[in-house]
Amino acid sequence: MADQRRSDLSVLLLHNLDPGWEACDLKNALEEVKTLEKAIRAEGHIVKNVPIFDSDLAASLKDFHPGNHIVFNWCEGFPGIPFSEALVAESLESLGFVYTGSTPEVLALSWDKGRVKHLLRDSGVPTPAWRMYNNLEVDGWGTFPAIVKPAREHSSSGVTSEAVALSPEKLRARIAYVLENFRQPALVEDFIDGREFHVSLWGNNSVEMLPPAEMDFSAFKDVRDRLCTFDSKFNPGSRHYDQIRLSLPAMLDEKESEDLEQVAQAAYRVMGCRDYARLDIRLRDGIFYVLDVNPNPDISSDTSMACAAEVAGYSYGAMLSKMVRLASHRHPLLHPQEL
Repeated sequence: MADQRRSDLSVLLLHNLDPGWEACDLKNALEEVKTLEKAIRAEGHIVKNVPIFDSDLAASLKDFHPGNHIVFNWCEGFPGIPFSEALVAESLESLGFVYTGSTPEVLALSWDKGRVKHLLRDSGVPTPAWRMYNNLEVDGWGTFPAIVKPAREHSSSGVTSEAVALSPEKLRARIAYVLENFRQPALVEDFIDGREFHVSLWGNNSVEMLPPAEMDFSAFKDVRDRLCTFDSKFNPGSRHYDQIRLSLPAMLDEKESEDLEQVAQAAYRVMGCRDYARLDIRLRDGIFYVLDVNPNPDISSDTSMACAAEVAGYSYGAMLSKMVRLASHRHPLLHPQEL
């Protein structure tokens, strides 16, 4: 699009507000929505704030014609329906809206760590050795340290220092913990005790890696602590939250940077990510291993993706506007220039 700002195509800022949230969580969500809306408006877009409180997306969007809008999909899922982010995208497609981010198929795939591991491995993308366990018959695993994760979770749910097992006995105990508490298979992986990078990428035909961020675990001597736990992301005052340091951009030599970008882009394309994604990658013995691919990462103003975009020269609003423009390539009324 010549001016890259269509005043006749507004942005619908779609976000979920769950009536069951604690008051402080609701307040934080509303403040972040306000920040997003202000930042997108500052880039010249018309923005309409569209909160959703239930799964009736058609009712929430009944006053908007798909031909006149692009949806900025900032939904984690439908309120009250766990693991429903793919369902939001599916509903948007059924209603005919163009929206930011990945397809329902990719979003659903990302929740199935076993399928993701198979896909990466079969495509030649390095990923830690693994096995999936549905019971406590763990004979045959001999690689330690190992890490045990719930097979169908995001945001490091279930990942604590106790998730790193140093012996068969500890491994069996942690598998039992996952099976009992999460009611899903346990994914056991070779624990890559090396440098960890959070790598943000965006684009479609042309995919760009933003400056990678490194998670600095130097404050921790115990191998079981050198990882990003659930606490490190969500619990201020916890040891991991306070003592893991973020280095952005990560210090990499030219070859390391090229190798990281090659692996990250390969994983992004293999997964079928669209518009943007964030990958968790670790380096050991010169090999970058993909731990996780998140096609719907948090893009709040203080997240690693926003910080990486800033290092690359994008204001927060410019980052969000770029995502809108990537989605606009799919709008039937627009014929934008390649970004």
